[in-house]
Amino acid sequence: MEAKNYHEDLSHIRSMMERSSRFISLSGLSGVVAGLTAIIGAIYVYFVFQREGISYFDGDTNILGPALVKELVLIGIIILIVAILSGYIFTANKSKKKGLKIWDATTKRLLITFAVPLVAGGIFCLALLYHHLFVFIAPATLIFYGLALVAAERYTLTDVKYLGYFEIVLGLISLFILGWGLVFWAIGFGVLHIVYGLIMHKKYK
Repeated sequence: MEAKNYHEDLSHIRSMMERSSRFISLSGLSGVVAGLTAIIGAIYVYFVFQREGISYFDGDTNILGPALVKELVLIGIIILIVAILSGYIFTANKSKKKGLKIWDATTKRLLITFAVPLVAGGIFCLALLYHHLFVFIAPATLIFYGLALVAAERYTLTDVKYLGYFEIVLGLISLFILGWGLVFWAIGFGVLHIVYGLIMHKKYK
């Protein structure tokens, strides 16, 4: 009986330490919504190319005008905002149900750790945009996002790092198949997020 109580106490202490050192309220459903948003955005971009007379899959090198570039950047920003808002809403609801605070010292450390490679990647992509090296933007976003996930794993669910590894590998592969960035982007931010989100929802619901 005492041994049983001892193991229960250890389990309780371990659970408390996990909660205090890691942000464990990430919602798998937020990943699914983010993935669906990314896929819808990629499909919309494809039709924008069609509207501009650009046949994306014909293998030709296409020149993007300033107006089109601005529109694509705006679409990317909208997708990012929707993904962040959905992530916050689902995660806040999950935290509320578990009786956990969504904003504490662990959350701050998580956001800082996640933001460093993400901000660096954002500035790098702006430089690519400035120099009209559009073909490298999709691979760069995948790689830096993957690095951010791997770094953030220290303060959240361990499974996050596996998504990060897949994003990095996908980004590196896309560097050798330039011109198909939209497809790789849809797979990385769309399909992988949906698969990851469903797995996490089932595992941690």
